[in-house]
Amino acid sequence: MFTINIYLRFALIALFLGGGILLAFLESFWYALPLILIGLALLVGYFLMGTIQSAAKLMQDFQFVEAEQRLALTWKPNWLIPANRSYYYLIKGTIAQNLKRTEEAEEHFITAEKIGLPSDNEKAMVALQLAGISAQKNKWKAAENHFKAAKKLNITEPQILEQMSEFEKGFRQRGQLKHARSGMRMPGGKRRRPKMR
Repeated sequence: MFTINIYLRFALIALFLGGGILLAFLESFWYALPLILIGLALLVGYFLMGTIQSAAKLMQDFQFVEAEQRLALTWKPNWLIPANRSYYYLIKGTIAQNLKRTEEAEEHFITAEKIGLPSDNEKAMVALQLAGISAQKNKWKAAENHFKAAKKLNITEPQILEQMSEFEKGFRQRGQLKHARSGMRMPGGKRRRPKMR
């Protein structure tokens, strides 16, 4: 998809709007109208779309700090169209998680989930991220709930399906370990001693 470099967009907005206003004063409003309309279209596009695409590209190249800086150029996240607003928080969460800011990442993922992501693949990705964060905090019930929510979705992305499989193995192993530990304890909390032969 074609995108305009954000700094070029800012320069074009200033050029067309500034030039259009100047031309309106010097010549006529009707001469200036096309320039003003182009400038306004670029400005509205910026407010509705933000810097999501270019930030996502930087993130895919593992340039997390640069992606965060680019995302910060989105002036009003609440003005973004819903799909881009949810992506904004999804990207913020992914960046925060990769920069080891887990609490912040969790907040952003929850916000993205509440806004609503456009496809089941993205919904599953967020659910798995939240499941992973809950597991890190030993909140296993919350982790299982997020995982169950992901399982209900129609996932087509092989990488996400692989993550689902790994999560399932992790939950199964944890269940087996928990069962083994409970079998090693007596009601009084003492460990069973092996029978002497």
